Amino acid sequence: MQSHKRSWETDKGLLRNYLVPRFGKLHLDQITREAVLDLHQEQIANGAAPASANRVVVLLRYMFNLAIQWETPGVSDNPTRGVPLAEVNNQRERYLTEEEVQRLCKAVKESESPLLEPIISMLLLTGARKSEVLNAKWEDVALEKKRWRIPYTKSGKPRTVPLSESALEVLRSVPRVDGTEYVFPSPVTGKPFNSIYNSWNTARKKAGLEDVKIHTLRHSFASFLVNAGRNLYEVGKLLGHTQMRTIMRYSHLADETLAEAVNTVPLKKVA
Repeated sequence: MQSHKRSWETDKGLLRNYLVPRFGKLHLDQITREAVLDLHQEQIANGAAPASANRVVVLLRYMFNLAIQWETPGVSDNPTRGVPLAEVNNQRERYLTEEEVQRLCKAVKESESPLLEPIISMLLLTGARKSEVLNAKWEDVALEKKRWRIPYTKSGKPRTVPLSESALEVLRSVPRVDGTEYVFPSPVTGKPFNSIYNSWNTARKKAGLEDVKIHTLRHSFASFLVNAGRNLYEVGKLLGHTQMRTIMRYSHLADETLAEAVNTVPLKKVA
């Protein structure tokens, strides 16, 4: 199957990041429709793009269809049957303005959760995915070399993120907790947070940004880069995109930047 499926690496990432943590210890006949629905709705609530959340359900559906086709003992029904996929909105992505970023930063700084501010700051300053930031380990952060290695990504391939001075400042401000390898560990478990939704939701409402999702921060990172004159290839590399069609979602921003650029030529009509 691997040789015929272009999204093989993506599927491995979905398995590792979502399906195995949730269902890995269960027998196939113990996975219920309600459990699949809960996983899908939880992804949406935590800021996952509808298309990304849908892909997890579609992959699980395919796996069960194969199990039924292969007459796997105990598997007679597909628990993804009847689980509705989220509507994918193909309108332009939501991006934060500089003023909105300032409002958001003020709100997260005032959060009762002390780690919300550095987590949100890292999302804005690196364009990384939420799961990548929450699972960051100190062993993968090289402050002297100004880079952060992400060993497990959505594509299944590791990537290295260059760290700006602002991102380095955030990391230097985070205290290292004895007994845990994670940069942003839960004070209760010492492990990565299962969810930051409650504190995030409180902060975004306080900032008057109820329509902003966690994933909006990643899009906003790309928006700021394009508006600063960086090309789409650079933006794609920084975001870890491997498919050009994914990178092209930001092409309209580049077009708008170019349209503004041509107006800077100081040629005046001669009377």
